[in-house]
Amino acid sequence: MGRRQSLLKRLTGLPIELGERIGLLDHVPAGLPEGAKPPKHTFRWDLDKTYLRTEFDSLADLAKSAIETAADKQAYPGATALLRALKQEDHRICIVSGSPTQMRQVLAAKLALDGVAYDEFVLKNNLKNILKGRFRALRAQVPYKLPAMMRSRIGAAAASETLFGDDAEADAIIYCLYADLLAERVSLADLERVLIATRAYEDDSERILDLARRVPKGDAVNRIFIHLDRRSPPLGFSRFGPRLVPVYNYFQAAMVLYEDRVLSARQVIYVALEMLDSGQYELGHLATSVQDIIRRGRVTRETALQLVAEANDAAISGVLSGRDDLPPFEQIAEAFRARVRELGTMTPPPPEPIEPLDYVRLVDEEHENRRDRRKKGMA
Repeated sequence: MGRRQSLLKRLTGLPIELGERIGLLDHVPAGLPEGAKPPKHTFRWDLDKTYLRTEFDSLADLAKSAIETAADKQAYPGATALLRALKQEDHRICIVSGSPTQMRQVLAAKLALDGVAYDEFVLKNNLKNILKGRFRALRAQVPYKLPAMMRSRIGAAAASETLFGDDAEADAIIYCLYADLLAERVSLADLERVLIATRAYEDDSERILDLARRVPKGDAVNRIFIHLDRRSPPLGFSRFGPRLVPVYNYFQAAMVLYEDRVLSARQVIYVALEMLDSGQYELGHLATSVQDIIRRGRVTRETALQLVAEANDAAISGVLSGRDDLPPFEQIAEAFRARVRELGTMTPPPPEPIEPLDYVRLVDEEHENRRDRRKKGMA
Protein backbone atom coordinates (compact mmCIF):
# COMPACT_ATOMS: atom_id res chain seq x y z
CA MET A 1 0.00 0.00 0.00
CA GLY A 2 2.81 2.42 0.97
CA ARG A 3 4.71 1.63 -2.25
CA ARG A 4 1.60 2.31 -4.34
CA GLN A 5 1.02 5.68 -2.60
CA SER A 6 4.68 6.59 -3.11
CA LEU A 7 4.41 5.81 -6.83
CA LEU A 8 1.24 7.87 -7.11
CA LYS A 9 2.92 10.80 -5.34
CA ARG A 10 5.86 10.73 -7.76
CA LEU A 11 3.65 10.43 -10.82
CA THR A 12 1.36 13.27 -9.79
CA GLY A 13 4.41 15.54 -9.76
CA LEU A 14 4.31 15.50 -13.57
CA PRO A 15 3.47 18.70 -15.48
CA ILE A 16 -0.28 19.37 -15.29
CA GLU A 17 -0.99 19.06 -19.03
CA LEU A 18 0.87 15.74 -19.32
CA GLY A 19 -0.68 14.44 -16.10
CA GLU A 20 -4.18 15.23 -17.37
CA ARG A 21 -3.50 13.63 -20.75
CA ILE A 22 -2.40 10.27 -19.31
CA GLY A 23 -5.05 10.37 -16.59
CA LEU A 24 -2.99 10.85 -13.44
CA LEU A 25 -4.38 14.31 -12.75
CA ASP A 26 -8.01 15.41 -12.89
CA HIS A 27 -8.94 17.91 -15.59
CA VAL A 28 -10.68 20.81 -13.86
CA PRO A 29 -12.52 23.16 -16.27
CA ALA A 30 -11.41 26.76 -15.94
CA GLY A 31 -14.93 28.20 -15.76
CA LEU A 32 -15.61 31.79 -16.82
CA PRO A 33 -12.86 34.40 -16.99
CA GLU A 34 -13.05 37.01 -14.26
CA GLY A 35 -15.68 39.62 -15.06
CA ALA A 36 -17.25 37.58 -17.87
CA LYS A 37 -21.03 37.63 -18.25
CA PRO A 38 -22.66 34.38 -17.06
CA PRO A 39 -24.36 32.23 -19.71
CA LYS A 40 -28.12 32.36 -20.14
CA HIS A 41 -28.42 28.65 -20.88
CA THR A 42 -26.10 25.70 -20.25
CA PHE A 43 -26.52 22.40 -22.13
CA ARG A 44 -24.89 19.41 -20.44
CA TRP A 45 -24.27 16.36 -22.60
CA ASP A 46 -23.16 12.83 -21.92
CA LEU A 47 -21.16 11.36 -24.79
CA ASP A 48 -21.35 7.57 -25.10
CA LYS A 49 -24.81 6.34 -26.16
CA THR A 50 -26.02 9.94 -26.06
CA TYR A 51 -23.94 11.60 -28.77
CA LEU A 52 -21.75 8.69 -29.93
CA ARG A 53 -22.81 5.17 -30.83
CA THR A 54 -20.75 3.18 -28.31
CA GLU A 55 -21.11 -0.44 -27.23
CA PHE A 56 -19.93 -1.62 -23.80
CA ASP A 57 -21.72 -4.96 -23.61
CA SER A 58 -18.61 -7.13 -23.96
CA LEU A 59 -14.83 -7.01 -23.67
CA ALA A 60 -14.67 -7.03 -27.46
CA ASP A 61 -16.86 -3.91 -27.53
CA LEU A 62 -14.56 -2.18 -25.03
CA ALA A 63 -11.47 -3.11 -27.02
CA LYS A 64 -13.03 -1.88 -30.25
CA SER A 65 -14.02 1.43 -28.66
CA ALA A 66 -10.50 1.91 -27.31
CA ILE A 67 -8.75 1.48 -30.68
CA GLU A 68 -11.22 3.38 -32.88
CA THR A 69 -9.93 6.53 -34.52
CA ALA A 70 -11.88 9.79 -34.54
CA ALA A 71 -13.05 9.02 -38.09
CA ASP A 72 -14.29 5.56 -37.01
CA LYS A 73 -16.59 6.90 -34.30
CA GLN A 74 -20.18 7.54 -35.32
CA ALA A 75 -22.58 10.13 -33.91
CA TYR A 76 -26.30 9.47 -33.74
CA PRO A 77 -28.16 11.04 -36.67
CA GLY A 78 -29.29 14.56 -35.80
CA ALA A 79 -27.09 14.88 -32.70
CA THR A 80 -24.39 16.89 -34.47
CA ALA A 81 -26.87 19.30 -36.05
CA LEU A 82 -28.60 19.72 -32.68
CA LEU A 83 -25.37 20.48 -30.83
CA ARG A 84 -24.36 23.00 -33.47
CA ALA A 85 -27.77 24.68 -33.18
CA LEU A 86 -27.47 24.89 -29.40
CA LYS A 87 -24.05 26.60 -29.54
CA GLN A 88 -25.39 30.13 -29.67
CA GLU A 89 -24.32 33.38 -28.04
CA ASP A 90 -24.89 33.23 -24.26
CA HIS A 91 -25.18 29.41 -24.47
CA ARG A 92 -22.63 27.06 -22.91
CA ILE A 93 -21.97 23.45 -23.98
CA CYS A 94 -20.55 21.21 -21.25
CA ILE A 95 -19.71 17.55 -21.86
CA VAL A 96 -19.33 15.11 -18.95
CA SER A 97 -18.57 11.57 -20.07
CA GLY A 98 -17.74 8.32 -18.32
CA SER A 99 -15.11 7.56 -20.98
CA PRO A 100 -11.55 7.42 -19.61
CA THR A 101 -9.31 10.49 -19.71
CA GLN A 102 -6.88 8.67 -21.99
CA MET A 103 -9.47 8.98 -24.79
CA ARG A 104 -9.57 12.79 -24.63
CA GLN A 105 -7.42 13.27 -27.73
CA VAL A 106 -9.46 10.99 -30.02
CA LEU A 107 -12.83 12.17 -28.67
CA ALA A 108 -11.85 15.83 -29.01
CA ALA A 109 -10.73 15.08 -32.56
CA LYS A 110 -14.09 13.46 -33.32
CA LEU A 111 -15.98 16.52 -32.06
CA ALA A 112 -13.69 18.76 -34.12
CA LEU A 113 -14.36 16.63 -37.24
CA ASP A 114 -18.09 17.08 -36.62
CA GLY A 115 -17.70 20.83 -36.20
CA VAL A 116 -18.99 20.68 -32.62
CA ALA A 117 -17.71 23.47 -30.36
CA TYR A 118 -17.85 23.06 -26.59
CA ASP A 119 -16.86 25.01 -23.48
CA GLU A 120 -16.01 22.17 -21.12
CA PHE A 121 -15.09 18.52 -21.62
CA VAL A 122 -14.70 16.29 -18.54
CA LEU A 123 -13.73 12.60 -18.71
CA LYS A 124 -13.48 10.01 -15.94
CA ASN A 125 -10.11 9.51 -14.31
CA ASN A 126 -10.18 5.76 -13.77
CA LEU A 127 -6.39 5.34 -13.86
CA LYS A 128 -6.18 7.43 -10.70
CA ASN A 129 -8.94 5.29 -9.16
CA ILE A 130 -6.96 2.14 -9.96
CA LEU A 131 -3.70 3.53 -8.57
CA LYS A 132 -5.52 4.47 -5.37
CA GLY A 133 -7.20 1.07 -5.15
CA ARG A 134 -10.65 2.64 -5.49
CA PHE A 135 -12.17 -0.15 -7.52
CA ARG A 136 -15.78 0.66 -6.55
CA ALA A 137 -15.33 4.02 -8.25
CA LEU A 138 -14.60 2.39 -11.63
CA ARG A 139 -18.30 1.72 -12.29
CA ALA A 140 -19.85 4.33 -10.00
CA GLN A 141 -21.53 7.15 -11.88
CA VAL A 142 -23.31 9.23 -9.22
CA PRO A 143 -20.10 10.06 -7.25
CA TYR A 144 -18.42 11.03 -10.54
CA LYS A 145 -21.00 12.90 -12.63
CA LEU A 146 -22.83 14.73 -9.85
CA PRO A 147 -19.77 16.61 -8.50
CA ALA A 148 -18.51 17.24 -12.05
CA MET A 149 -21.75 19.05 -12.89
CA MET A 150 -21.81 21.00 -9.63
CA ARG A 151 -18.16 22.06 -10.07
CA SER A 152 -19.01 23.23 -13.58
CA ARG A 153 -21.97 25.26 -12.34
CA ILE A 154 -19.88 26.87 -9.61
CA GLY A 155 -17.55 28.08 -12.37
CA ALA A 156 -20.34 29.34 -14.67
CA ALA A 157 -23.90 29.44 -13.32
CA ALA A 158 -26.63 29.84 -15.95
CA ALA A 159 -30.24 30.75 -15.27
CA SER A 160 -31.41 27.76 -17.34
CA GLU A 161 -29.99 24.30 -17.96
CA THR A 162 -30.93 21.43 -20.26
CA LEU A 163 -29.39 17.98 -19.74
CA PHE A 164 -28.87 15.15 -22.24
CA GLY A 165 -28.19 11.55 -21.21
CA ASP A 166 -29.12 7.98 -22.09
CA ASP A 167 -30.89 4.97 -20.66
CA ALA A 168 -27.79 2.79 -20.31
CA GLU A 169 -26.51 4.16 -17.00
CA ALA A 170 -27.97 6.14 -14.11
CA ASP A 171 -28.33 9.40 -16.02
CA ALA A 172 -32.03 9.89 -15.19
CA ILE A 173 -31.29 9.53 -11.46
CA ILE A 174 -28.18 11.71 -11.52
CA TYR A 175 -29.75 14.49 -13.57
CA CYS A 176 -32.91 14.65 -11.45
CA LEU A 177 -30.85 14.59 -8.26
CA TYR A 178 -28.71 17.45 -9.60
CA ALA A 179 -31.83 19.42 -10.56
CA ASP A 180 -33.47 18.89 -7.17
CA LEU A 181 -30.27 19.85 -5.31
CA LEU A 182 -30.13 23.13 -7.22
CA ALA A 183 -33.82 23.77 -6.49
CA GLU A 184 -33.24 22.86 -2.80
CA ARG A 185 -35.80 20.06 -2.95
CA VAL A 186 -33.08 17.70 -1.70
CA SER A 187 -31.35 18.57 1.57
CA LEU A 188 -27.73 17.91 2.44
CA ALA A 189 -28.91 15.19 4.84
CA ASP A 190 -30.86 13.56 1.99
CA LEU A 191 -27.79 13.79 -0.26
CA GLU A 192 -25.62 12.16 2.38
CA ARG A 193 -28.00 9.18 2.54
CA VAL A 194 -27.90 8.89 -1.26
CA LEU A 195 -24.09 8.89 -1.25
CA ILE A 196 -24.08 6.11 1.34
CA ALA A 197 -26.40 4.11 -0.95
CA THR A 198 -24.00 4.64 -3.87
CA ARG A 199 -21.13 3.31 -1.70
CA ALA A 200 -19.14 6.46 -2.40
CA TYR A 201 -15.79 6.70 -0.63
CA GLU A 202 -15.88 8.87 2.49
CA ASP A 203 -13.56 11.60 1.20
CA ASP A 204 -15.50 11.75 -2.09
CA SER A 205 -18.74 12.15 -0.13
CA GLU A 206 -17.23 15.01 1.87
CA ARG A 207 -16.16 16.80 -1.34
CA ILE A 208 -19.59 16.30 -2.91
CA LEU A 209 -21.36 17.66 0.17
CA ASP A 210 -19.04 20.68 0.15
CA LEU A 211 -19.85 21.32 -3.53
CA ALA A 212 -23.57 20.98 -2.78
CA ARG A 213 -23.27 23.70 -0.13
CA ARG A 214 -21.48 26.07 -2.52
CA VAL A 215 -23.23 25.45 -5.85
CA PRO A 216 -25.44 28.40 -6.93
CA LYS A 217 -29.05 27.45 -6.22
CA GLY A 218 -32.19 27.95 -8.30
CA ASP A 219 -34.81 26.00 -10.23
CA ALA A 220 -32.51 26.04 -13.25
CA VAL A 221 -32.97 22.65 -14.91
CA ASN A 222 -35.85 23.14 -17.32
CA ARG A 223 -35.55 19.94 -19.33
CA ILE A 224 -33.85 16.55 -19.19
CA PHE A 225 -33.63 14.37 -22.30
CA ILE A 226 -32.94 10.64 -22.07
CA HIS A 227 -31.93 9.09 -25.38
CA LEU A 228 -33.46 5.60 -25.54
CA ASP A 229 -30.40 3.83 -26.91
CA ARG A 230 -31.55 0.54 -25.35
CA ARG A 231 -35.10 1.19 -26.60
CA SER A 232 -36.31 1.25 -23.01
CA PRO A 233 -40.08 1.78 -22.69
CA PRO A 234 -40.75 5.52 -22.20
CA LEU A 235 -43.39 4.72 -19.59
CA GLY A 236 -40.63 3.54 -17.26
CA PHE A 237 -39.43 7.14 -16.93
CA SER A 238 -42.82 8.63 -16.01
CA ARG A 239 -41.98 8.61 -12.30
CA PHE A 240 -39.30 11.25 -12.93
CA GLY A 241 -41.94 13.82 -13.84
CA PRO A 242 -42.67 15.93 -16.93
CA ARG A 243 -39.32 17.74 -17.08
CA LEU A 244 -37.68 14.44 -18.15
CA VAL A 245 -38.46 13.49 -21.75
CA PRO A 246 -37.41 10.10 -23.15
CA VAL A 247 -36.70 10.38 -26.90
CA TYR A 248 -36.06 7.77 -29.55
CA ASN A 249 -34.19 10.24 -31.78
CA TYR A 250 -32.99 13.83 -31.91
CA PHE A 251 -35.83 15.03 -34.14
CA GLN A 252 -38.10 14.42 -31.15
CA ALA A 253 -35.71 16.32 -28.89
CA ALA A 254 -35.58 19.18 -31.38
CA MET A 255 -39.38 19.38 -31.44
CA VAL A 256 -39.54 19.64 -27.65
CA LEU A 257 -36.85 22.34 -27.70
CA TYR A 258 -38.87 24.17 -30.35
CA GLU A 259 -41.89 24.09 -28.03
CA ASP A 260 -39.59 25.31 -25.21
CA ARG A 261 -38.59 28.21 -27.53
CA VAL A 262 -34.95 27.17 -27.49
CA LEU A 263 -34.78 26.24 -31.21
CA SER A 264 -36.29 27.84 -34.30
CA ALA A 265 -38.16 25.95 -37.03
CA ARG A 266 -35.13 26.43 -39.30
CA GLN A 267 -32.88 24.71 -36.75
CA VAL A 268 -35.34 21.82 -36.41
CA ILE A 269 -35.17 21.42 -40.20
CA TYR A 270 -31.37 21.12 -40.02
CA VAL A 271 -31.70 18.31 -37.47
CA ALA A 272 -34.23 16.53 -39.72
CA LEU A 273 -32.02 16.93 -42.82
CA GLU A 274 -29.02 15.42 -41.04
CA MET A 275 -31.13 12.44 -40.04
CA LEU A 276 -32.37 11.97 -43.62
CA ASP A 277 -28.84 12.31 -45.00
CA SER A 278 -27.64 9.56 -42.65
CA GLY A 279 -29.63 7.02 -44.70
CA GLN A 280 -31.11 5.62 -41.48
CA TYR A 281 -34.31 7.65 -41.63
CA GLU A 282 -36.92 8.51 -44.23
CA LEU A 283 -39.63 11.16 -44.11
CA GLY A 284 -42.12 8.52 -42.95
CA HIS A 285 -39.92 7.74 -39.93
CA LEU A 286 -39.85 11.40 -38.96
CA ALA A 287 -43.64 11.68 -39.33
CA THR A 288 -44.04 8.65 -37.05
CA SER A 289 -41.71 10.30 -34.53
CA VAL A 290 -43.97 13.35 -34.55
CA GLN A 291 -47.02 11.21 -33.84
CA ASP A 292 -45.24 9.39 -31.03
CA ILE A 293 -44.06 12.52 -29.22
CA ILE A 294 -47.55 14.07 -29.48
CA ARG A 295 -49.29 10.88 -28.38
CA ARG A 296 -47.07 10.79 -25.29
CA GLY A 297 -48.10 14.35 -24.45
CA ARG A 298 -44.59 15.79 -24.79
CA VAL A 299 -45.51 18.15 -27.65
CA THR A 300 -48.97 19.54 -28.42
CA ARG A 301 -50.76 19.18 -31.75
CA GLU A 302 -50.80 22.98 -31.96
CA THR A 303 -47.02 23.14 -31.59
CA ALA A 304 -46.54 20.50 -34.29
CA LEU A 305 -48.81 22.35 -36.73
CA GLN A 306 -47.12 25.66 -35.94
CA LEU A 307 -43.73 24.04 -36.59
CA VAL A 308 -44.94 22.79 -39.98
CA ALA A 309 -46.18 26.29 -40.89
CA GLU A 310 -42.94 27.99 -39.84
CA ALA A 311 -40.86 25.29 -41.55
CA ASN A 312 -42.82 25.94 -44.73
CA ASP A 313 -41.94 29.66 -44.46
CA ALA A 314 -38.29 28.71 -43.93
CA ALA A 315 -38.41 26.48 -47.02
CA ILE A 316 -39.82 29.35 -49.10
CA SER A 317 -36.95 31.54 -47.87
CA GLY A 318 -34.45 29.03 -49.26
CA VAL A 319 -33.46 26.76 -46.39
CA LEU A 320 -33.86 23.74 -48.72
CA SER A 321 -32.21 25.29 -51.77
CA GLY A 322 -30.23 22.70 -53.71
CA ARG A 323 -32.07 19.78 -52.10
CA ASP A 324 -33.38 18.24 -55.31
CA ASP A 325 -33.48 14.84 -53.57
CA LEU A 326 -36.57 15.87 -51.58
CA PRO A 327 -40.19 16.33 -52.69
CA PRO A 328 -41.52 19.92 -52.78
CA PHE A 329 -41.76 21.08 -49.19
CA GLU A 330 -45.47 21.85 -49.40
CA GLN A 331 -45.98 18.17 -50.19
CA ILE A 332 -43.86 17.23 -47.16
CA ALA A 333 -45.76 19.72 -45.00
CA GLU A 334 -49.13 18.34 -46.02
CA ALA A 335 -48.00 14.78 -45.26
CA PHE A 336 -46.93 15.85 -41.75
CA ARG A 337 -50.17 17.78 -41.20
CA ALA A 338 -52.10 14.66 -42.20
CA ARG A 339 -50.20 12.54 -39.68
CA VAL A 340 -50.98 15.06 -36.95
CA ARG A 341 -54.67 15.17 -37.92
CA GLU A 342 -54.81 11.36 -37.71
CA LEU A 343 -54.42 11.70 -33.96
CA GLY A 344 -57.72 13.57 -33.73
CA THR A 345 -58.45 16.06 -31.00
CA MET A 346 -56.43 14.98 -28.03
CA THR A 347 -57.30 16.22 -24.57
CA PRO A 348 -54.12 16.23 -22.52
CA PRO A 349 -54.43 14.16 -19.36
CA PRO A 350 -54.67 16.17 -16.14
CA PRO A 351 -51.22 16.65 -14.59
CA GLU A 352 -50.50 14.05 -11.98
CA PRO A 353 -49.16 15.24 -8.64
CA ILE A 354 -45.39 14.93 -8.67
CA GLU A 355 -44.18 12.93 -5.70
CA PRO A 356 -40.71 13.69 -4.32
CA LEU A 357 -38.26 11.15 -5.70
CA ASP A 358 -36.84 8.59 -3.28
CA TYR A 359 -33.25 8.71 -4.52
CA VAL A 360 -31.97 6.07 -2.09
CA ARG A 361 -34.53 3.59 -3.44
CA LEU A 362 -33.72 4.60 -7.04
CA VAL A 363 -30.00 4.02 -6.47
CA ASP A 364 -30.69 0.64 -4.86
CA GLU A 365 -32.85 -0.35 -7.84
CA GLU A 366 -30.16 0.77 -10.28
CA HIS A 367 -27.56 -1.37 -8.49
CA GLU A 368 -29.92 -4.36 -8.62
CA ASN A 369 -30.60 -3.84 -12.32
CA ARG A 370 -26.89 -3.59 -13.02
CA ARG A 371 -26.25 -6.87 -11.20
CA ASP A 372 -29.01 -8.53 -13.20
CA ARG A 373 -27.53 -7.26 -16.50
CA ARG A 374 -24.10 -8.58 -15.53
CA LYS A 375 -25.54 -11.99 -14.66
CA LYS A 376 -27.36 -12.18 -17.99
CA GLY A 377 -24.21 -11.14 -19.77
CA MET A 378 -22.22 -13.88 -18.02
CA ALA A 379 -24.93 -16.38 -18.92
